[in-house]
Amino acid sequence: MLWANTLKVGKNEQFKTIKEAVAASKSGDTILVQSGVYKEGNINITKPLTLLGINRPVLDGEMKYEILSFRANHIFLKGFKIINSGEDEIENIGAIRLYDSQYSTIENNVFENNYFGVYIQRGFRCLIQNNKFLSSRSTSQEGIGDGIHAWVSQELWIKNNYIEGHKDGIYLEKVTQTYVYHNYSKNNLRYGLHFMFANDNVYVANTFDNNNAGVAVMYSNNVGMVGNNFINNWGDGSYGLLLKDISFSKIKHNRFHSNTVGIFLDGATKIDFYRNDFENNGWGMKINANCMENRISGNNFINNTFDVSTNGTMVMNSFKGNYWDKYDGYDLDKNGVGDVPFHPLSLYSYLVENNPSVMLLFRTFIMDLLDKTEKIIPSLTPESFVDDYPLMKKVNV
Repeated sequence: MLWANTLKVGKNEQFKTIKEAVAASKSGDTILVQSGVYKEGNINITKPLTLLGINRPVLDGEMKYEILSFRANHIFLKGFKIINSGEDEIENIGAIRLYDSQYSTIENNVFENNYFGVYIQRGFRCLIQNNKFLSSRSTSQEGIGDGIHAWVSQELWIKNNYIEGHKDGIYLEKVTQTYVYHNYSKNNLRYGLHFMFANDNVYVANTFDNNNAGVAVMYSNNVGMVGNNFINNWGDGSYGLLLKDISFSKIKHNRFHSNTVGIFLDGATKIDFYRNDFENNGWGMKINANCMENRISGNNFINNTFDVSTNGTMVMNSFKGNYWDKYDGYDLDKNGVGDVPFHPLSLYSYLVENNPSVMLLFRTFIMDLLDKTEKIIPSLTPESFVDDYPLMKKVNV
C-alpha cells in the first residue's frame, strides 16, 4: 500500500522552492507552502498533487511566465496569491493553465495583475471556486485576457468567484454542461460572462455589474439563465444581456435594473422569458425582426424609458400576462387582468429604432400626442404587437 506524503516548502523547511518539492513528490502527495514570495518562473505539475498555501504565499510571474501549468488530473490548489503573469496573445498564457486536466480544483486563491487568470483547455469536471480575480493591467480589450477562460471543456463548476478588470469576466467557448453559480463579475472591459458555441449550460444567481455589457450568449442552444442580476451596464451599445443566434433557452427570475438595454435579441428563437424584472432601463427589451417564437410572460416592466422596441413590422413573438407600469386600463371584473389589451410598443420607440436622431424630441408635447393617438388608432406600429392579458399588479419575482 502506498501512503501519501506531506512535503513542506519555506525558508526554514526541507525544500526552499516549490519546484524542488514538486520534483521530489509522488502522485497523491501534499505540498505545504509557507508564507513568502516565490519567483520560480513556470511551475509545471505533471502528477496528481495537492498544493496548499499557508498564510497566502505569493507566486510572482515577474510579467514573464505562465506561473502554474496543470498537466495532470486531480490537482488541488488552495490558498495562494498569484500575480504578474506573462503576456502572449498567441499562446494566451496567464496565471494558471489547465492542459487536458480532469477533476482538478482551484479554490480560495487571489489573482492580481495577470493577463489571463485561469485558462482551461479540454478540461473535464474541474472546479473553480471562491477565488478573487483583480486586474488593472490594461484599459483596452486587446491588452488583457479573461478572468476565467474555458475552451472545449465539459462539466465545469465555476462558483462564488469575484472577477474585476479583465476583458471578459468568464468566457466559455465550445463548453458544455457547465454550471456557473453565484459569481460577481464587475467592471470588466467587455462582458461579465460570454458564451460562444456553448450548449447545454446553466448560470444561476450571478451578478453582472457595470461591465461594458453584462452577458453575451452567442451561437448557443439550451442555456438556462435563472436568478441573475444584470445591473448598471451603461454606455453606447451596452446591454444587460445579448442573445445572438440562440435557441431553446429559458430566462427566468432575473433582475434587469439600470442598463442601457435590458435584453437585446438578434436571431433569438424559441426562448421563454418568465418572471423577470425590467426596471429603470433605457430599453427593457430590444427585439430585432429576425427573432421568432419567443414567449414573454409574467414579467414586470417598470420605469423604463421604452419597455419594448423592434426594427420590424411583423410580430412573431408573444406577450402575455405581463405587468406594465404604463398600462392605464381597468379591471372591472377584479380578476387581476386588465380588460383592455396593452400595446407595449410606442410609436416613439418605433421611430427611434429606425431614426435614432428622433431622440432629440424625447418627452416633447408633439411626441406624447402622437403616442396617445397611435395607441387609439395604430397606424405605424404593428397592431398585433399586443399583450391581451396585462396584469394589474406587479409580479413577485
